[in-house]
Amino acid sequence: MRIVHVITRMILGGAMENTLLTCEGQADRGHEVTLLSGPTYGPEGSLVDRARAHPGLRYETIDALHRSIRPLRDRRALAQLRRRLADLRPDVVHTHSSKAGILGRWAAAKACPQAVVIHTIHGQSFHAWQPAPIRWLYTRLERRAASVTDHLISVCDAMTEQAVAAGVAPPEKFTTVYSGMDVGAFLNPAEPVGRVRLKYALPEDATVVVKVARLFHLKGHEDLLRAFAQVASRHPTVWLLLVGDGVLRGRLERLAQRLGIDARVRFAGLVPSDEVPSLIHASDLLVHASYREGLARVLPQALLCGRPAISYDIDGAPEVVHPGETGLLVPPGDWHGLARAIDTLLSDKALRQRMGERGRELCRTQFDHHRMVDEIQNVYQAAIERRGARG
Repeated sequence: MRIVHVITRMILGGAMENTLLTCEGQADRGHEVTLLSGPTYGPEGSLVDRARAHPGLRYETIDALHRSIRPLRDRRALAQLRRRLADLRPDVVHTHSSKAGILGRWAAAKACPQAVVIHTIHGQSFHAWQPAPIRWLYTRLERRAASVTDHLISVCDAMTEQAVAAGVAPPEKFTTVYSGMDVGAFLNPAEPVGRVRLKYALPEDATVVVKVARLFHLKGHEDLLRAFAQVASRHPTVWLLLVGDGVLRGRLERLAQRLGIDARVRFAGLVPSDEVPSLIHASDLLVHASYREGLARVLPQALLCGRPAISYDIDGAPEVVHPGETGLLVPPGDWHGLARAIDTLLSDKALRQRMGERGRELCRTQFDHHRMVDEIQNVYQAAIERRGARG
């Protein structure tokens, strides 16, 4: 098949890694795959070189497609997408992320009405942390885009439930496909723990808490630093490793200094995605205090590494973090509760090991990227067959 994927940008992030693995898997299966993305820039890193290097995958940039909303530029992006889709004449158009998801589906409806249109919800474009008028606008836009979409894929059941509740589309128009990853890399990391700890100046006998996320708004880094300050006074051998970079780095470094914990906090900065498994293995537990996600990929990644996960109880987190079984959940914004959860796991090594082992069993098959590509292929085929049945 001729398949075109559309995404706003290709930074180092969950939705982008999911999309690239899908593109690579489809190209490896012999499909003609094109990935259209807006320009990729900023401190969060880039997957563009990897996309361009993969044989059988064509990567192209849509110059006017940017994450920020600017109506005139967005009109140009819509026109550019229409022209390129008309030229490519795809069998399937598969869109990702909010901006590209809306513009890409509108463009496909006009430029290639013969194509089946699929959209993946990696995270909702509308959420509780937006001003009410913005949330209302995005909900309306998603409903309109869903009307020209053959089928929607959710990365977790929670995304479907939220979209249905908002009137985006009926439940039969959704299929959950968990976000796949290279499971083997997390089961068997490339670098030994001692070498990783030495690289980041972490004591060999330390108990390490890790968070892997862009240093960006609503990712919960401030909450984690405050919780860690509370925990560090009771656990003199605990250290915090923050993996990722972003616009908030300076602010977070200053907060760590004010809290008096900067000596035991390591900012790893931007790390290639293939080094993340070794960093998680070099830690003892993972905390993900984001206020909004679809299903954060780092949660199953930690469990695959045999490390328990602590998360705010949001969106798809409960689908992998089962309280008392694979980790602990905390109400969003409750950094005191976050501190108590961290304290619980720091105090009980046997509990950490049991949770990690159970998590590895849960995620080993469910999050394999080969399975994800197969399930997406099934979604395409079913949508094509429904389109054919309608004539």
